[in-house]
Amino acid sequence: MDKDVLNKALLVEAFKGIIKNEKLEEAFARACITNLCYHKSDRKMELNIECYDCVKPDQIKGLECSISESLGIKVKVRPGFKTVFRDEMEQWQKELLLARIQSAKRHFYHFLEDAEFTLSGRYLNVRLKNQSSSILKAAGVGNCLEKAMLDFFKKVVTVEFIDIERNENTIDYIEKKQELEARMVSEMMSSVLEDTPKRTREKAQDMPQRPAVKYGTRKSKAANKDPNLIYGRGIKGSVIKMNQVDTNSGMVTIQGQILKTDQRPLKTGRILYTFDITDFSSSLTCKLFTDGEELKVISEKLVKGQYVCLSGEAQYDMYSKELVILARDILLVEVENVIRMDNAPVKRVELHLHTQMSQLDAISPVKELINRAAKWGHKAVAITDHGVVQAYPEAQDTVNNIKKKENKDIKVIYGVEAYFIPDEIYNNKGEIDYRNCDTYHAVILVKNQAGLKNLYKIISESHLNYFYKRPRIPKSLFERYREGLIIGSACEAGELFQAVFKGAPQEEIDRIASYYDYLEIQPIGNNAFMVRQGDVADDEGLRELNRRIVELGDRLNKPVVATCDVHFIDPDDAIYREILQTGQGYKDASFQAPIFFRTTREMLDEFAYLGEEKAYEVVVTNTNKIADSIEVVQPIPNGTFPPHMEGAEDEIKSLSEKRVTELYGNPLPGLVRARVDRELNSIIKNGFSVMYMIAQKLVKKSLEDGYLVGSRGSVGSSFVAYLIGITEVNSLPAHYRCGKCKYSEFYDKDTSVGCGFDLPDKACPACGEPLIKDGYDIPFETFLGFDGDKEPDIDLNFSGEYQSRAHKYTEELFGEGYTFRAGTIATIADKTAYGFVKNYLDEKQKIGTRAEIERLAAGCTGVKRTTGQHPGGVMVVPHYKDIYDFTPIQRPADDTASDIITTHFDYHSISGRILKLDILGHDDPTVIRMLEDITGVDATTIPIGERKTMGIFSGTEPLGVSPEEINSPVGTFGVPEFGTKFVRQMLVDTKPTTFADLIRISGLSHGTDVWLNNAQDLVRSNITTLSNVISTRDDIMIYLIQNDLPPLTAFKIMEGVRKGRGLTPEYEELMIEKGIPQWYIDSCKKIKYMFPKAHAAAYVMMAFRIAWFKVYYPEAFYATYFSVRADNFDANIISRGMDAIIRAIEDIEYKGKDATNREKDVLTILEVAREMYARGIKCLPVDLYKSDATRFLICDDGILPPFTALQGLGAAAAKSIVEARKNGGEFISIEDLKMKSGVSKAVIEILDGHGCLEGMAESSQLTLF
Repeated sequence: MDKDVLNKALLVEAFKGIIKNEKLEEAFARACITNLCYHKSDRKMELNIECYDCVKPDQIKGLECSISESLGIKVKVRPGFKTVFRDEMEQWQKELLLARIQSAKRHFYHFLEDAEFTLSGRYLNVRLKNQSSSILKAAGVGNCLEKAMLDFFKKVVTVEFIDIERNENTIDYIEKKQELEARMVSEMMSSVLEDTPKRTREKAQDMPQRPAVKYGTRKSKAANKDPNLIYGRGIKGSVIKMNQVDTNSGMVTIQGQILKTDQRPLKTGRILYTFDITDFSSSLTCKLFTDGEELKVISEKLVKGQYVCLSGEAQYDMYSKELVILARDILLVEVENVIRMDNAPVKRVELHLHTQMSQLDAISPVKELINRAAKWGHKAVAITDHGVVQAYPEAQDTVNNIKKKENKDIKVIYGVEAYFIPDEIYNNKGEIDYRNCDTYHAVILVKNQAGLKNLYKIISESHLNYFYKRPRIPKSLFERYREGLIIGSACEAGELFQAVFKGAPQEEIDRIASYYDYLEIQPIGNNAFMVRQGDVADDEGLRELNRRIVELGDRLNKPVVATCDVHFIDPDDAIYREILQTGQGYKDASFQAPIFFRTTREMLDEFAYLGEEKAYEVVVTNTNKIADSIEVVQPIPNGTFPPHMEGAEDEIKSLSEKRVTELYGNPLPGLVRARVDRELNSIIKNGFSVMYMIAQKLVKKSLEDGYLVGSRGSVGSSFVAYLIGITEVNSLPAHYRCGKCKYSEFYDKDTSVGCGFDLPDKACPACGEPLIKDGYDIPFETFLGFDGDKEPDIDLNFSGEYQSRAHKYTEELFGEGYTFRAGTIATIADKTAYGFVKNYLDEKQKIGTRAEIERLAAGCTGVKRTTGQHPGGVMVVPHYKDIYDFTPIQRPADDTASDIITTHFDYHSISGRILKLDILGHDDPTVIRMLEDITGVDATTIPIGERKTMGIFSGTEPLGVSPEEINSPVGTFGVPEFGTKFVRQMLVDTKPTTFADLIRISGLSHGTDVWLNNAQDLVRSNITTLSNVISTRDDIMIYLIQNDLPPLTAFKIMEGVRKGRGLTPEYEELMIEKGIPQWYIDSCKKIKYMFPKAHAAAYVMMAFRIAWFKVYYPEAFYATYFSVRADNFDANIISRGMDAIIRAIEDIEYKGKDATNREKDVLTILEVAREMYARGIKCLPVDLYKSDATRFLICDDGILPPFTALQGLGAAAAKSIVEARKNGGEFISIEDLKMKSGVSKAVIEILDGHGCLEGMAESSQLTLF
């Protein structure tokens, strides 16, 4: 070869005569050599070239072969390309990348087949046709692609693998593949065993070890079968710990306890049975494929809590994207759970114990703690959470349940570990400067009922008046309410322990100790951190501190008690507290103190260094003495305590009789008379009149102030509630009535009429007037129970704008100090706990399986995070009681800036004792009010069931658009209850034609397993129709009564089904006997939760009125919808026209499940906006001088958005601009606008970016030159 060949730039010139293939010469005609290296000893050439044309992998391979053959050496060509990238990679570029994967990561090549490669900035997005992203990442395929992009194209990218969305096809494909693989492995192992020479097998069996694992086909042989072997041929292998299993382990044998099970039918007809199992070193998911009788056995035997030994193959699961065990053999095993017991003849009493209500600190539920104490035979146990008493209600319930079920008595000593201020500092106003006072821990215990009420007052004031980071209790506050209370010195954070530790003068120590009723010492392990920190030399130093406190007690004649300071029940539970503390940033979270609930013997052993006699005194004698000095108290009084309202019984009767006569005449039709009498009798006899009349007054006040009120729940089942104006839902059967002569005609026996609004128009046969249509046919039983004695829960939807006024009105009705917002307690839920565990494992650099994460997360759930308030709940205290008879009070989330006062206890615990009103805020009444204001139409006059409006629930013609223009076969975008993609699909499936159908669809959409996996399949398979499927709970009772089942039985079946309990064998047999179809019975068994018909009827009535405005007043509808429901409206997109809207929709839809919640909300708004444009209504740009601050306005040219429609511009800034505009007229410059309105530079940039400031000068200064 020519020695100065490298000076020749072109490849074909340098290798002229060597590359003998014309097509190759053509393909590489413009390629240049950038580097050439010849390895003489290996006779190998590396040739780097730069290409300006598309070259495919086979052409590169051809070039290597051509040069190699000519020169007789090995040749490696490394091409680079000068090319411009589009968003979607060209096929030749993709082929180069795939060729690299086939060469470097051959086993993973098939996962990338048919994948789409797109570039987005520095990201190379690989959209897969499977669910293999996790395995590709783990295998380094992403890194390989990134290097290939750099080598070929000198482009630095980050590879993102995007799985295809899961659907039935992908899931079934993966599981079918797993089943096939499982069968192949099983058959292969069987053949290997059968082919193995007998001599070899005998030799293996002689080895000194536990029997080797035996693998075979899944079916068990009957001969000599262990009755506990429920799957496979037999376990013959050494059990290994689950934390030792990984994807390379192959066949393994494990043993553990089942955590949960699940089964799912596959399209192959077989069942995929999965179960999670733990040995507490880790947890794994196991799978097997089964059917028939085998499934029945497995379902019965593999249940939560059962211990099993199993063998199977450890493998990476494509569906769950993690390690799983494909079970081969399963053996039930008996494992004795060793539970610590307290066998001492005389038991200790724990006087310092924390429950899950000690915020993010203690992890054991109060129920489990009390049950453990009772099981151990302890006569009492104290509850002393940090600063709060929120565990009291559950503690009271637990004690009552133990008494009821086991006939055991255990006394709960109610208390609190206080943040105590013993030395108060005062400011110049003479107030306690509680923020700057030192706080110490102290334990306050309740001696009697008077003390309980005093503690509630102390807790309330500490939260309302002395809250700084935590609720603080000044000594003067405690002294004011000390009657009925005793106080102990608490833990190392207590005033006394700190004084002893810091070496305070003896006189000072004596003074401090003298204040407390008893002194406290704890196991030295509780304070081991003091040794770690160097505060105390060693464990003996900690013992000496305890000895000094004991000596102090002896000298001052103060009882000294030994406590555990319990934060969890058993030693193994420490892991859960470690997880929570790690999540809160505690650096020493892994050094958990042994603050578990100890037995008497464990405590005596702990304090043996005090001597046998003294140890017994502090552990047993003194704790029992204190417990004996304390009375049994009730945290919440038994019984109900409704407010009194003078003349409520007479008023409800008078209003009902007056209204029913106005509607149906005198005498009343027999059906109406019977219904009124029955309901009034139940309401008055059971003392519910006050609740009805309170609701009536609240609704009446709202209507007088111009806002409709929607009812929720099942209150619409009560005809009396309709008569006195609480609800608009008339629960009588479908009927006509004449507004003039009072003629009426009922369809109570006609099952074909589901709702009175669907009756044909008809003139009164008596006087010729058009008849009024009404009646939803809802039984009263769904509200107050079959006997009419179930306490009513009246939920009302007020306008969000009016809600605060409604709350204020309750205070006017009952007086200040007798109404409080319903408090809530937010605890760690499954999802949050999952996050805590993930964070913990990340900190520890551990990888956890889903099963293990869920196991650990379960131990963290239920722990208190914060407090809050029910969105509309108001608790009403009767005048003959005060709030401290039921609960302390506080602010929601301890927000000292809030003027809202809530109950300290979660409202559920006291709502059965005092009245709870649900005064909820809702958008629908707000929307109706705005529509009425814009159009002047009284919404109550809109004819329910009007035909043209009904048309949008099955098509788009009433809107004047085609389905293609709005990308929907129905026209319900923006209509409450019917606007979501889920419900629109229901409308397409069911094609509703009546108002009753709409109510059914609403019920179906709100239930659980009512539509999906149930009624939907029945409708699609033409087994039955929408009008016959079970949609609301009331349907069941009505249908069964119509089919001759006894009313009480029908009611009980309805109650069982709606609560997800299914059917008893007796009820199922009775239903078959009465001719109830099998599909109906099967449907009942699937249901988990059902919506009440009255709730659906109330919602749909509001929704229909809004739909009517959409049809007849489109501008008003869109202006209102965007004003009230579109917080994420983006004028920068929508005011730019239909094309911009469609592009934005496509961008979000392209993201699929990766779209954020905000983007999904924006998508809904964009869909409504697209429809608006399709109907010929435009969205104008925001106008500096015409736009409102927060509401959309109707103009001649279209809808004018407010300033808040610009993303990032808040309501406060918007109102400032409008106010400045009112006061100062036009703005002469941007500087003038900024000065008059006071808005920030960021707001100016938002306005300028939208074009609001076009043509406006920057400065107000006049330039002369």
